[in-house]
Amino acid sequence: MSRQFTKEFKEDAVRYYLDHKDLGLTACAKNLGTSKATLCTWTKEARANNGEVPTRGSGNYQSDDSKENARLRKELRDTQDALEILKKAISILGNLDRLY
Repeated sequence: MSRQFTKEFKEDAVRYYLDHKDLGLTACAKNLGTSKATLCTWTKEARANNGEVPTRGSGNYQSDDSKENARLRKELRDTQDALEILKKAISILGNLDRLY
């Protein structure tokens, strides 16, 4: 399973690398506990976004709003499923009363 890093960590890591270029990418990545490729990717992303490393957060959502929307949709779906199960149970129990 891959490790997930916070936006702040990524931006600090890029700053660390830029401040310590004399160490080189490999040594900086090792000091930070990341791979060379990961630090290289973060550095490229930071250059392209004015020093900011874009992150999507857990679940690969574009924003906190979309993450919350997904959570609410899942909760609604689960609630609807539970309601359907209860309706079927009431129907079955209602049919048992007629048999006896």
